[in-house]
Amino acid sequence: MRKKLEGNGLWESSRMMLPEHHRTIQKANRELDPKPQPELDEQEMEKIGDALYRSWEERLPIKLYLYDPYEEPVVEGVVDQVDALRWRIRVDGCWFDLRKLVRLEGP
Repeated sequence: MRKKLEGNGLWESSRMMLPEHHRTIQKANRELDPKPQPELDEQEMEKIGDALYRSWEERLPIKLYLYDPYEEPVVEGVVDQVDALRWRIRVDGCWFDLRKLVRLEGP
């Protein structure tokens, strides 16, 4: 007769995984394989600058895709302010670094 907790014990007898364990495993896997930051060419930077200016001037919504080595953060809103000296913009009251900008959808 075989006992329930033989061999690998608890893991063999349990088929359920808690959400906390699942998130921890996913986080560990992401940390093993960070993605590099893509570089934007001059033409793409010019298009982004034009879209940011139009969003600021005409109060049009935009969608910013920012760089993060493990996630894909997306910011949606209207440009409130541009700080060219510090390479950042304020969208709906929050500041974002323009050097982290990967892609932009909008006007």
